[in-house]
Formats: sequence, structure tokens, C-alpha cells
Amino acid sequence: MSAQTASPDLSDQIAQDLPYLRRYARALTGSQASGDRYAIATLEAILQDRSLFEGELKPRVALYRCFHAIWSSSGATMSEGSGDGNRRAQALLAALQPNTREALLLSTVEEFGIEDISNIMDTDRDDVRHLIATARKDMESNTRGRVMVIEDEPIIAADISAIVEDLGHDIIGVARTRTEAVEMGASERPDLILADIQLADNSSGIDAVNDLLASMPDIPVIFITAFPERLLTGDRPEPAFLISKPYREEQVQSAVSQAMFFASTETLRA
Repeated sequence: MSAQTASPDLSDQIAQDLPYLRRYARALTGSQASGDRYAIATLEAILQDRSLFEGELKPRVALYRCFHAIWSSSGATMSEGSGDGNRRAQALLAALQPNTREALLLSTVEEFGIEDISNIMDTDRDDVRHLIATARKDMESNTRGRVMVIEDEPIIAADISAIVEDLGHDIIGVARTRTEAVEMGASERPDLILADIQLADNSSGIDAVNDLLASMPDIPVIFITAFPERLLTGDRPEPAFLISKPYREEQVQSAVSQAMFFASTETLRA
């Protein structure tokens, strides 16, 4: 295969994986703007040197490995800011063992296997297992809060609520429509919101979240949706935490524990 033939294939593969790399970067930094800067730096590095994609690594693994080399060399800094939420997040993150959050996100949200994570993070598999186990222990013991669920399917709402409660958080209620969500949020003021996109009366979970963030901008939000493509366009502010349906329990656990470290989420547009 000629280089001319291989190049478009690599470009297509990177384009396919880039929205998920950006999601991962946002979860690490807590900010779309900061996460995207790391993603752009990754693409610029690949343009300068594509040798990482010429070996035996799968293209997606090579892409995340390139990102991690940049992330680690920069000091793995999260989003800029001087507010109380940012200072709180910095303090909590500083108490964690290095690389634990990264390993946990790669395993749960990004769904890489142990061997792939060891290649991405350039460490051995036993270390990866230790980092994941440590992350679960440290993150789940550091934060507790009040959580609101915006979900119109009763079975899914009950399952998500049970997962969140098992982590030690309190569920303040489940809203099935935009109106219910806004009213519940205004009266209860949750510490975290988990939201679907399509709600019972055909209203939008994105609109509901935007309504809530207008008066409570520091509340982190996790979207759990069967339509992730609606939020992974790059054309609008995107959530720092996004899980695709069907989800796995450990994905929700990881995202909730990660999101509780951040006290701000950027507003989404419908």
C-alpha cells in the first residue's frame, strides 16, 4: 500500500476517534476549551511525526498514546480558573496518586482494555490495574453530594439512582420533563445533575440543563444518552462528561466520581 493510499485512511481513522479523544480530554481538564487545546496539540504532533501509527498499535491506541505524551509532559494541568470551584478541584486532584484518574477513565468511559491502557500510558499492566483500583478507592471516598436525575424511562432512572446511591450520594429526585427538572433544581439545588437528552414530553434534556445552569452555573452535569453524536459535534459547547447508552455500571460510577471534583460545567446549546 502506498503512502498516498495510507494517509487518507489514517486521517479517516483519526477523524472517527477524535470526538471521543476530545470527550476524554474534557473529562480530565473539566473544560471544553482546555481539553480541546490538548486535542489540537495532539493533532499537531501527529502532523509532525506519524511514526507512532506505523507500528503495531491500533490507530485509536496510538492516538491516545500521543495525547498522553503531551498531557504528561505538560504536567497534566486541568482547566484554568481562579474561582472557588476550580480551587476545590485542584486541591482534590492534588491529593490523588498521579495517573489514577487517567487509568480509570481510559478503562471505564473510553472502554480500553488493560493492555491498551498500558500502551497508552507507557507503563506495565500490573501498574494499570493498581492505578485503576487506587482511583476507585480514592475518588469514591473523597466526595459526597446531592444528585438530581433527569430521565424519562423509569427503569433506567431507578438503575442510575441505585448506582449513584451505592457511591454514597443522595438522590434528591427524578425529573421526567424539562419543566419538572427546572422546578426540582430550583427548589433542591443539587450538587450534580445526570441527564438524558430526549425526555417524556419530547422536551430536551439539553434545554432543561441550560435552564438550570443559567441560575446555577457551577453544577457539574453528566449526560447519559443514546444520542452522543448530538453532543459530540465540535460546533457547540459540549459537556465535560458524556456516557453513551447502553451504559455499564462502572462507567456511571467513574463519571460521577470524576464530575464531583469539578464545580462548573459549560452551558450547552440546544
